[in-house]
Amino acid sequence: MSDVKPLIGISTNELTNFNGRQVSHSTGLRYVNSVSKFANVIPVLIPSNIKEKDLDNLLTKIDGLVLTGGRANVEPHHFGGNPFPDDEPIDPGRDKIVLEMIPKCVDLGIPIFGICRGIQEMNVAYGGSLHYRVHLLPDKNDHRMPRNEDVTVKDIFTLRHRIDFIDDGYFSKLIGEKSCLVNSLHGQAIDFLSKDLKVEANSDDGIIEAISISKHPSFAVGVQWHAEYEPENNLLNRCLFEEFGKACSDYAKQK
Repeated sequence: MSDVKPLIGISTNELTNFNGRQVSHSTGLRYVNSVSKFANVIPVLIPSNIKEKDLDNLLTKIDGLVLTGGRANVEPHHFGGNPFPDDEPIDPGRDKIVLEMIPKCVDLGIPIFGICRGIQEMNVAYGGSLHYRVHLLPDKNDHRMPRNEDVTVKDIFTLRHRIDFIDDGYFSKLIGEKSCLVNSLHGQAIDFLSKDLKVEANSDDGIIEAISISKHPSFAVGVQWHAEYEPENNLLNRCLFEEFGKACSDYAKQK
């Protein structure tokens, strides 16, 4: 049994394809590859139409949860924000299932790794709120991805700005540094931070870039950047996936 890998659930986004003729649940291949290679786990995708009893059953079988990024933002009615414009992409199925999963996973001690939208979901699940558009706030930079027609994948995921780690926090201890550079592809960001969460890093313009869930017994970390992009070339991102994998393995053994 010692050779059995942990089973990891990965959140998905609901997409409509073929001019509305087909709805699918999917996620980016980079998330799957990163957890497979650097966390040494078996990934499975979690659709957003699971019924509550089936969700509870599923959570008894997985050993970790990855909350991925997505084009749609968390809808503001979940945190008392102003309604979205009519043309704003939404994913109500994902909102519902993920916001239910997070506290259930914490109660069970299941490790959680939230990425981009994932960190925002962690905050909302515990009563926090979000900024709708960071670039419209005074004294804040534009954290969205480049939108030029000739933009490349490398351009999109290039290191864009500095983040500073909290002294003696999780990240500073993880890699022995006080700061690092990260990519940036988000419009929303954490506004009011839930009292159940702890800030682990801030951007150079004051946006919360990393958090942990204080009462979680092992690994429950959220990051605003896309850690799944080339962790083989980024020490911090690689270490995060490795530590997540270790926590999942420990959880599987204890379970």
